[in-house]
Amino acid sequence: MDNKTEPILLQTLRGKATSRPPFWFMRQAGRVLPNYLKLKENYTFWQMMQNPKVAAEVTLMPVYDLGVDAAILFSDILVIPYALGMGLDFTDAGPVFEKPLAQRSNPLEGLNPDPSKLEYIYKVVDEIIKTRPENTPLIGFCGAPLTVLLFMLQGLGRKGDFPDAVKFIYQNKEATKRLVEELTELSVVYAQEQINHGVEVFQLFDTHAGLIPFDLYKELFLPATEKIAEAVRAKEVPFIFFPKGLGSGIGAITPEYCDFLSIDWQTSLQTARKLVHQEVGLQGNIDPRLLFAPQQEMEKTLESYIEFGRKNQNWIFNLGHGFIPGLPYENAKFLADWVKNTDWKRNS
Repeated sequence: MDNKTEPILLQTLRGKATSRPPFWFMRQAGRVLPNYLKLKENYTFWQMMQNPKVAAEVTLMPVYDLGVDAAILFSDILVIPYALGMGLDFTDAGPVFEKPLAQRSNPLEGLNPDPSKLEYIYKVVDEIIKTRPENTPLIGFCGAPLTVLLFMLQGLGRKGDFPDAVKFIYQNKEATKRLVEELTELSVVYAQEQINHGVEVFQLFDTHAGLIPFDLYKELFLPATEKIAEAVRAKEVPFIFFPKGLGSGIGAITPEYCDFLSIDWQTSLQTARKLVHQEVGLQGNIDPRLLFAPQQEMEKTLESYIEFGRKNQNWIFNLGHGFIPGLPYENAKFLADWVKNTDWKRNS
């Protein structure tokens, strides 16, 4: 592809200059889109994920309804524990495990990796690739081992702070390391298979990276990120890492961990740019709650990003976390249009 036909997201990820930053939104497939909420009336979450035509339609909806620069696979981070043999059901209240690992006498027993349980997702990817509009890259993803392990250990009760899971990590460091190995191994297979089926960008979500001290995170979980990054890049696909809540720990994120680092809304982009290795691009960090504000207020805040966007070609415009249910669709559309219509004062 030459510069004219290569999608703007891929150009930015590969270090090319563009007239504006590319943009997509975390949790863009659904949540705030009226068409998704309408479709959801006819299916459970599980049914939507497992039906290639429906999952592809949901994946591509934000491309049509918001005009984003990329689609992200409609799936869930807990498909990996499901493929490891943990009984999982997606209920109206959210995903539920039959018996969380912290409640088992031997958490390592009974985990039985079965990659075939992920096959339906590759069929979804095939359908997206077949039906997507031209110049729309597909982002694949999985959950990072810490975040996925917290759910596996704790289940869903009090999911905000995962007290049983954190206690387990402190009490059972060796077992934690073995569980991380299991998760990493299957995540590598999963990531590479997504790429084999046509995914062009890959993001690793560590939503709860800030739940434990950075030194412990670095010891137990960052090596897994490096392994997954290595596996993705071996396929010549750019790798984005989103460790939410990592704070000043982002200063330790060097190029072996990712090509681009997604920044949460707690850290300003200016601070992040000073802390993060210069060869690592940035993504983020709009506070999704800004979309509850009147559009005039939104615009004032957004204008403060123009200078950063002018100076930093290696930046993807995105949220500092996912869309929140109940956000006005009109404001999501306003945000998307604003990015595309703003003069970013770049020379290219």
